[in-house]
Amino acid sequence: MMETERLVLPPPDPLDLPLRAVELGCTGRWELLNAPGAPESTLPHGLPPCAPDLQQEAEQLFLSSPAWLPLHGVEHSARKWQRKMDPWSLLSALGAPVPSDLQAQRHPTTGQILGYKEVLLENTNLSATTSLSLRRPPGPISQSLWGNPTQYPFWPGGMDEPTITDLSTREEAEEEIDFEKDLLTVPPGFKKGVDFAPKDHRAPASGLLSLSRLLEPLDLGGGDEDETDAVGQPGSPRGDTVSAPPCSAPLARASSLEDLVLKEASTAVSPPEPPKPPPQEQWAIPVDVTSPVGDFYRLIPQPAFQWAFEPDVFQKQAILHLERHDSVFVAAHTSAGKTVVAEYAIALAQKHMTRTIYTSPIKALSNQKFRDFRNTFADVGLLTGDVQLHPEASCLIMTTEILRSMLYSGSDVIRDLEWVIFDEVHYINDAERGVVWEEVLIMLPDHVSIILLSATVPNALEFADWIGRLKRRQIYVISTVARPVPLEHYLFTGNSPKTQGELFLLLDSRGAFHTKGYYAAVEAKKERMSKHAQTFGAKQPTHQGGPAQDRGVYLSLLASLRTRAQLPVVVFTFSRGRCDEQASGLTSLDLTTSSEKSEIHLFLQRCLARLRGSDRQLPQVLHMSELLHRGLGVHHSGILPILKEIVEMLFSRGLVKVLFATETFAMGVNMPARTVVFDSMRKHDGSTFRDLLPGEYVQMAGRAGRRGLDPTGTVILLCKGRVPEMADLHRMMMGKPSQLQSQFRLTYTMILNLLRVDALRVEDMMKRSFSEFPSRKDSKAHEQALAELTKRLGALEEPDTTGQLVDLPEYYNWGEELTETRGLIQRRIIDSVNGLKSLSVGRVVVVKNQEHHNALGVILQVSSNSTSRVFTTLVLCDKPMSEDPQQKGPASPDVPYPDDLVGFKLFLPEGPCDHTVAKLQPGDVAAITTKVLRVNGEKILEDFSKRQQPKFKKEPPLAAVTTAVQELLRLAQAYPAGPPTLDPVNDLQLKDVSVVEGGLRARKLEELIRGAQCVHSPRFPAQYLKLRERMQIQKEMERLSFLLSDQSLLLLPEYHQRVEVLRTLGYVDDAGTVKLAGRVACAMSSHELLLTELMFDNALSALRPEEIAALLSGLVCQSSGDPGDQLPSTLKQGVERVRAVAKRIGEVQVACGLNQTVEEFVGELNFGLVEVVYEWARGMPFSELAGLSGTPEGLVVRCIQRLAEMCRSLRGAARLVGEPVLGAKMETAATLLRRDIVFAASLYTQ
Repeated sequence: MMETERLVLPPPDPLDLPLRAVELGCTGRWELLNAPGAPESTLPHGLPPCAPDLQQEAEQLFLSSPAWLPLHGVEHSARKWQRKMDPWSLLSALGAPVPSDLQAQRHPTTGQILGYKEVLLENTNLSATTSLSLRRPPGPISQSLWGNPTQYPFWPGGMDEPTITDLSTREEAEEEIDFEKDLLTVPPGFKKGVDFAPKDHRAPASGLLSLSRLLEPLDLGGGDEDETDAVGQPGSPRGDTVSAPPCSAPLARASSLEDLVLKEASTAVSPPEPPKPPPQEQWAIPVDVTSPVGDFYRLIPQPAFQWAFEPDVFQKQAILHLERHDSVFVAAHTSAGKTVVAEYAIALAQKHMTRTIYTSPIKALSNQKFRDFRNTFADVGLLTGDVQLHPEASCLIMTTEILRSMLYSGSDVIRDLEWVIFDEVHYINDAERGVVWEEVLIMLPDHVSIILLSATVPNALEFADWIGRLKRRQIYVISTVARPVPLEHYLFTGNSPKTQGELFLLLDSRGAFHTKGYYAAVEAKKERMSKHAQTFGAKQPTHQGGPAQDRGVYLSLLASLRTRAQLPVVVFTFSRGRCDEQASGLTSLDLTTSSEKSEIHLFLQRCLARLRGSDRQLPQVLHMSELLHRGLGVHHSGILPILKEIVEMLFSRGLVKVLFATETFAMGVNMPARTVVFDSMRKHDGSTFRDLLPGEYVQMAGRAGRRGLDPTGTVILLCKGRVPEMADLHRMMMGKPSQLQSQFRLTYTMILNLLRVDALRVEDMMKRSFSEFPSRKDSKAHEQALAELTKRLGALEEPDTTGQLVDLPEYYNWGEELTETRGLIQRRIIDSVNGLKSLSVGRVVVVKNQEHHNALGVILQVSSNSTSRVFTTLVLCDKPMSEDPQQKGPASPDVPYPDDLVGFKLFLPEGPCDHTVAKLQPGDVAAITTKVLRVNGEKILEDFSKRQQPKFKKEPPLAAVTTAVQELLRLAQAYPAGPPTLDPVNDLQLKDVSVVEGGLRARKLEELIRGAQCVHSPRFPAQYLKLRERMQIQKEMERLSFLLSDQSLLLLPEYHQRVEVLRTLGYVDDAGTVKLAGRVACAMSSHELLLTELMFDNALSALRPEEIAALLSGLVCQSSGDPGDQLPSTLKQGVERVRAVAKRIGEVQVACGLNQTVEEFVGELNFGLVEVVYEWARGMPFSELAGLSGTPEGLVVRCIQRLAEMCRSLRGAARLVGEPVLGAKMETAATLLRRDIVFAASLYTQ
């Protein structure tokens, strides 16, 4: 207490202290004086102000000496400033677009500005998220290349784009109701309604009522006021009530009322007018390439691009059409020079200052084309899944999947696009990826022209016709006549001393098949087998041989080819393992000189220098280097990508003399060889072993023959076992290539991308697919025929169904249904075993086809062909009175009475009875009777065929023929309604439900027909003919309307099932609006449902980035395998969770009716590389990954590359949802994966 009293507190203000600070010069020193006052300085104005070094101050305070920071006193360690609240900022919106603009008015002669005029602007409210029009403003610069999943695509070409007026009119029609015309007087489901006519109107006379009933179907128009003026005026004369207003335009389309009344009274049936044939639309136009283009340089005096060589005729024709901005389809032989057309299109786009997109089916081909085009044109860019080079270039090279993504996302690159070049269009036959080509072709806007490059296909015109109808523009089809370098095909039988250098010519350069060479090869093979040659083993002629036998064959063959100067050679082997075995077995073969070895060594050193040290010592790298030094190479999907590029470059330089490759080497790679060798003519296509298809053989054999270097190309087929059958060889070498076939299928990405755009429908996409083309190509003709039938139907008068004729429509329907039911039962009988047994020789049948109507016949002979059975039958007929068919009067239409419908009303000759022998199809047999005749079929057939000759025409038939005819005639007279027939259930033992129910229904219909009242009316025949004509027209109209409607689409049921899956999972609502989960799924490139469900279930958020990457490898890995027991528990649980989510999605699909089973859907996941990817993401070198899995290195690299693309798409989806944590983890996972040899830059891009 005493210490507190003695304490003197300082004054509250610093200026009141008894001290004064004085600054001494510029040294930064201060002194304290014993006098109070403000701080002073010895300088007149002090130091100039300067900002403190905040970074240095922060480092000194917080990083260098953090000891002064308080550990527990946190009240002064942080500061906060109260944010000024501004609620009005939440209501801020972008300004409305300017509705008008100023337009300068100039003098027409001098151009002087005279003034300005305000002009109203149209479509100012368009944006990338609301419109498909090209007139919408561009999106943000950052999204100009890839677009955005929330943006709308541009309007596809070929579809009728609705205008703003149409859309507004449609919206008004949907929202507003016309209370003058659209009100119903009869509620739905009711038979009677309420008459809203004014009560003070007098009732019109009966004659007027019938006239108004006649006028109703004519759609004369007019409202209630017109009716009041015409009918309701009191005192108006009768003539005025009948006459129509002169200003009524619709009445001009109808006849006068007197004609209508007369028309109702007449019962004659007017003959139908034949519809006019619709004009033929030709969209695919073949171009003649046989005659030279003499005026080429006159038509194009200044071409956009010139080559060092003279273009071929087909190239000149294509260039001429490109100059006219036409779309072309070039189907040329391999190595014919299709790339010339693409080069000219690129040059033309650069001349026009537009852009070109070149699409290829595979990434490797994109890299090669980038290198080739960059050497020719400097302004070339490349867009692949992991590489983006020069995206601003005028020519962009990409895969077709990337172009599809750009189209769906509304990329602004499409605006400047002039050409899209589709290379290797025959890849559309690929079952997995072929649908991408169809989607892109359908979605391309109208201003984009199309260039299709393909190998020769037999249905090029049909495919071009589809694209022409699709885009509403003509497609010019240009095909080559023959290969520029002809091929010669040989057989090689073995390495025996006698035949080791002998090749047996099988197909020469003119396309002639040499059977002599084939039989010589067969004899040589037999001779070797008889001497028990050890090369292939005589005891097992079909054995393909092991590595030792292959080594001897190839050493002998390559020595022979080297002697003939027929290297380089490509050996196609349809197995990755056999490729490696065959190349590794040729250890004694050295095909390069010392200078070539030095060049190969320097090239390898330069290419491998970009790899890290451990990657250069990979076993595959060392092994391939050793092979390349000796002039050998291997090329397949299991090889590392950088090694494949090294092999391709060395092969193109001529340093690789022998290349063992799989089929993928022939896909679009422009690397021809002198000789092509086929190790076998059989391959495994994923499900079974089969012979090569003609298209596959031609594609690979086309690599033989270098243009300008070789007069002919050599193709050799090795006969390791026995020589293949001649028919198989002929079919493979000379058969037609595979046709372009649609692989269109519905995917969830396609459905969601189209559902989010109101103006586009999935049904329109399905209608325009190549699969629907055969049924949709005649739609114009169907529409015209439907209009003609509608007109005819309106001209027909209604049949009278009053009085006794009240059940006339039911009678007609019963007869039609009875005929259809009997036909169904008869088809079931013919398809059954017992039914066919009953149709034996001697069986009496009822024949009904175009020539015979319910005529009795007896079977004489049954063909042994089980696929298309033919029954040779003796049938009763009329004796022909006149040989001239024109003298026969027209057959009068028959009116069926109950006896005709219930029975068969057998044919009875009116005059002399005659007979004929007819070959009947199963559908010509209307009924099988219980009667069997004893006939000599061979004798009757021999006699009938003899009497068909002119000199024996007058001879009487044999007794066997006469007896059979008399017996048939007796049966026809005894049973006018037909003999008893075999009962399908009791006699033929058919227990099918449809047959039993059909029989019951037929008996019920027979009872109804017998009890019909309309047949007793004297007007029944005339009214029935009227009704039948009307019903037939209506039936045809229903058929045409069905063909034109969405209901006839083949994939429509599957579409509804997939939409139900999306609705069940919550991706779309009941109205079809895409919800947030659906928009996330649109951003995925593959496995969209599974990835979206994993994201929304938070199955990935709790995992580390390397664990997420390891789990997602199961979605992109192509090699099946077990994940193994060495996985961490977190990964094991993650694998089970992914499978559980996939199982749940599969169960939803099955519940919605899709054919894919749950096991098949879950089986698409392969977790064989989970451990490999996990260790790679954790930093393990690639050289140590080989011991973790037996998967080839190339497949591992491909899996990791695709996985990085998936991580990138998931990162974008996480940002779309608002999951920054997951987005950061996916970014980290992609970064961990992208390193070292897996993501080494392509040699083609350097």
